[in-house]
Amino acid sequence: MTEFLVGSAPSATANSSVLVVGASGATGRLLVKQLLDRGLKVKVIVRSLAKLPEEIRSHENLSVIQAAVLDLTDAELAQQVQGCAAVASCLGHNLNFKGIYGHPRRLVSETTRRLSNAIKANQPDKPVRFVLMNTAGNSNRDIPERISFAQKCVIGLIRLVLPPHVDNERAADYLRAQIGQNDGTIEWVAVRPDSLTDESQVTGYEVYASPIRSALFNAGQTSRINVGHFMADLITDDDTWNRWKGKMPVIYNSKVTN
Repeated sequence: MTEFLVGSAPSATANSSVLVVGASGATGRLLVKQLLDRGLKVKVIVRSLAKLPEEIRSHENLSVIQAAVLDLTDAELAQQVQGCAAVASCLGHNLNFKGIYGHPRRLVSETTRRLSNAIKANQPDKPVRFVLMNTAGNSNRDIPERISFAQKCVIGLIRLVLPPHVDNERAADYLRAQIGQNDGTIEWVAVRPDSLTDESQVTGYEVYASPIRSALFNAGQTSRINVGHFMADLITDDDTWNRWKGKMPVIYNSKVTN
């Protein structure tokens, strides 16, 4: 277990660009703010500029590409990731009928695959960091994670009735199995928060290599702003990156004790 408290991290990617997709979402905009506050230049691909808070969209270090990410051609994606030290995905499906059962059903996994290909097309001089926001309900099949029989049964049912869960699994599996641990172009981390909550400030949080509780039957909580803070640390801090690269860390809010 690693515990994180509010504080500043040494910025290993200062003066570099970071591309964020899903930047207008509830977690994505918090990640973008964290990166801008740390002095980084940030590119975002968003369908609607109006969904970005004013303090973000007017920031001098922000570049906006207004488009649906999967509508961009391979050449356009390669152009957008060129010169970026890191790429972060906070994409997810809206929690309504259209978002769950409509198209694109493979938004997260297809974007992960295409962004990875775009990075490789540029043949960068050093590995690009790819940070994917995933879910604690997804297992890391590279290591033995304890999952109860009941949870396995429920997850099997979820795969049948909730396409977004399968999409999240495929995205993480692409990084885990297709990019792997020894790719010379891309290094990756898939961040797995538990039940997401909204908080106004970063608080203490804990990060584990595997879940310490059942995401279905004994879920913990993770504030979106803490997820954004941890993802920003992964991008900007070499020690944090080297600790978690090639892994799928699970993040929980720290318990408050009197």
